[in-house]
Amino acid sequence: MLRAPDGAPRPSSATSRPHVPADHRVPQQRATRAAFFIPGFVIATWAPVVPFAKLRAGLDDAALGLVLLCLGLGSLVAMPLAGALASRQGCRRVMLGASLLMVAALPLLAVVSDPWLLGGVLLALGAAMGAMDCTMNIQAVVVERESGRPMMSGFHAFYSIGSLVGASVATLMLGAGFSVVVVTLAAAGFALLLVVLSGGAWRDERAPGGAAVFALPRGVVVAIGLVCFITFLAEGAMLDWSAVFLHEAKGIDLARAGWAFVVFNLAMTATRLTGDRVIARVGRARVVLAGGVTAALGLAFAVHAPDLATGLVGYALLGIGCANIVPVMFTLAGEQTRMPEHLAITAVTTLGYAGVLAGPALIGFIAQGASLTFALLLVAGALACASLLGAGIARRSHAMRLRGTSGAGAAP
Repeated sequence: MLRAPDGAPRPSSATSRPHVPADHRVPQQRATRAAFFIPGFVIATWAPVVPFAKLRAGLDDAALGLVLLCLGLGSLVAMPLAGALASRQGCRRVMLGASLLMVAALPLLAVVSDPWLLGGVLLALGAAMGAMDCTMNIQAVVVERESGRPMMSGFHAFYSIGSLVGASVATLMLGAGFSVVVVTLAAAGFALLLVVLSGGAWRDERAPGGAAVFALPRGVVVAIGLVCFITFLAEGAMLDWSAVFLHEAKGIDLARAGWAFVVFNLAMTATRLTGDRVIARVGRARVVLAGGVTAALGLAFAVHAPDLATGLVGYALLGIGCANIVPVMFTLAGEQTRMPEHLAITAVTTLGYAGVLAGPALIGFIAQGASLTFALLLVAGALACASLLGAGIARRSHAMRLRGTSGAGAAP
C-alpha cells in the first residue's frame, strides 16, 4: 500500500473498489463508526451479566473458563471465513448478517441455565463478533485511505465508546433493579436500530477476480498479530473477569462490580479519541512502548488495590495504556508488504481478537490451578513484553518508510 509523505494513506489496487464521490465519504465514515460501535456495545453489555450467568448455570471458575472458550472458538472459526466471504460478497452483506446474529444471541444469554446451551449461544455470539470484527476493519482500511488522513484510532474509539455505553447502561440498569432479561432485550433493540440506520452506507468492497481469499499469516504479520493478541487478552480479562474478580476476591457486590470495566473503557475511549494526534506528534513506537508499560503497571496496581475506589485508578491506567496499541498495529498491517492487504487484515484480526475471546478461558484455567490474582498478574507481564515487540515493529516500519522515501527522492 502506498503512503503519502505525511503518512496519510493513498489509494492502492489491493482490492477492487469503485471511486467514491467526496459527498459520500462522510456518510460512509459515520457508518464505519457505527459498525465499530455495535459489537463493542453488545459484548460490553455481556460483561456485567457474566456473574449472573455463572450463578444461573452453577459454574466454577474452570467451568466458566471452558464455557467462555466457546466465544473464542466461534470467533476463530468465523473470522477467516468472514474475510473470504467478504472478498467475494462484499463487506456489507457479512456485516449485516453478523449484526443480526449478535442481536438475536444477546437476550438468550440472560435466560439459558444449562451450561451446554450457554456454550452454544456464546459460540454463535462469538461467530457473529468475529465476522463483524474482521469485515469492519477491512472497511475501515478502505475508508481511511479514501479520506486521505489517519482515522484508524478514531474508528477504534467508537468500539470503545460502544463498550463504555453498553457496560455503563447495563450496570446502571442492574443496579436500579431491572432484570437481566430486560437489560439484554433493551440492548439488543438499540443495536438493531443502529444496524437499520447505518447498514445502507456500509461498503461492498470485494477482492479482484482470481485473488486469494485465504492465507496463513507469515513474517511480520505474525508478530503484529501476537501484539494484538496480548493487548486484546487484557481487554478480555476486563470483559469477562473484572466483575468476577472484584466480587470474589475483593468482596464487591455484583451490582457495583461492573464499574471496573466501565472505568477501563472510559479511559480507553478518551485516549483513542486523541490517538491520531498523539501518534502524529510523538511517533508510533513511543506510543506503543509507553502504552504497554502503562497498561502493565495499571493492571498490577488494580490487582493489589485494597478497595474499589483505589482499584479503579489501576483500571483507568490499563485502559489508557492499551488504547492506541491495536490501532497502530492495524496501520502497520496495512503498510507491510509480506502479504496482500485484505489477507493481512484478516490474519491480524483473527490473531488479535482471539485474545479477547479465547484468552479469558486461559485465565480461568490458570485461576483454577493457582488464583485469579496470579492469572491477572501474568497478563500484566505479557503486556510489558508486547510493548517491546510492538515498538520494535513500529521502528522497523518507520525505517523502511524513510528508506523508501529517500530512494524515491533520489530516483531520476
